Amino acid sequence: MCGIVGYTGSKIALPVLLEGLKRLEYRGYDSAGVALFDSREITIKKTRGKVAELEEILKDVKTSAKTGIAHTRWATHGEPNSINAHPHSDCSGEIVLVHNGIIENYNALKTLLNERGHVFKSDTDTEILAHLIEEHYGDSFIEALLGALAEVEGTFGLLIISKREPGKLFAARRGSPLLIGKGKNENFVASDVSAILRYTKDIVYLEDGEVAEITGDDFIVRSADNKNITKKVKQISWNLEMIEKGGFDHFMLKEIHEQKESLKNTMRGRLNYDEGTARLDGLLNHLKKLQKAPRIIITACGTSWHAALIGEYLIEELAGIPVEVEYASEFRYRSPIINKNDIVFVISQSGETADTLGALREAKRKGAIVLGICNVVGSTIARETDGGVYTHAGP
Repeated sequence: MCGIVGYTGSKIALPVLLEGLKRLEYRGYDSAGVALFDSREITIKKTRGKVAELEEILKDVKTSAKTGIAHTRWATHGEPNSINAHPHSDCSGEIVLVHNGIIENYNALKTLLNERGHVFKSDTDTEILAHLIEEHYGDSFIEALLGALAEVEGTFGLLIISKREPGKLFAARRGSPLLIGKGKNENFVASDVSAILRYTKDIVYLEDGEVAEITGDDFIVRSADNKNITKKVKQISWNLEMIEKGGFDHFMLKEIHEQKESLKNTMRGRLNYDEGTARLDGLLNHLKKLQKAPRIIITACGTSWHAALIGEYLIEELAGIPVEVEYASEFRYRSPIINKNDIVFVISQSGETADTLGALREAKRKGAIVLGICNVVGSTIARETDGGVYTHAGP
């Protein structure tokens, strides 16, 4: 899974970016890179391999840049090498960006841009975006960004810097998580809150279709039709210790040892042992409909799908309600039959799983009540479902 980190503010950007990349290493990746903007030039350094190898390349780089972007890549289009690693730039080197997601119509866009004289250096779909923004760039970067993205089919979490816009980051989201971290005389952008938790707990989540212009002092969020949007700042309750490896060799081993405590955290405050009952406030508004539901559909991906299978057995045995478990990646594309009074549950640890979000939206489009089970407060699934349950398992 790719990771994004960005910084602009009063600090030297490079140490902040490198620390953020290290916080994202648990996601898995095959290459890493940074772009540093010192108000005159943008310096790009990237390599195949680990963040430690990127650090080695950067150890002799003297920089006072206070704006920068960084990325860890898991290869999709193009093999894992230093050329295909992010960041990528346009023909002039004026626009530099990093990207999570997949551009589905990149071949058509690349053909069009080739015909217009653009020259490509990599085999990635991401590089198309830099050239497409260049093609639209006139007086307003935001208008160029919105114009370019209107031509794009696919998903993106996008972070950009431009030589014409010193001290600024530009971000855009469609189907791939992206958030702004609000600091004092500094602001951050990341694909995962763990990347910036050392510096701030004040988070603004971008919604699909939104773009943002970020400086060290402030940020402005706009819709796809270029209208200002007022965003609420959310407080993250996690602390730095919770996202450290805690003396374990790797995060997987840490999480194995944390299972006992995580299960306690999930159930804490929800069980009444004297009465033998459970209380899940996020479901209370839909309790009667749940009790009368002729069928429950649970949809998820990966380990969440396996958890859903256990849920199927338990609900059918204890509640006597038929349950179907669906892969979210198939559910969203196969025109599922959802009857009146069916209840749909979606499960996602992050609350941002793209296929599960697609399944959620398909179920809502068909008129279903959709309830969520996720771990991350304020995540997209938490915001878009009709109710649900947080697992409180920690990061």
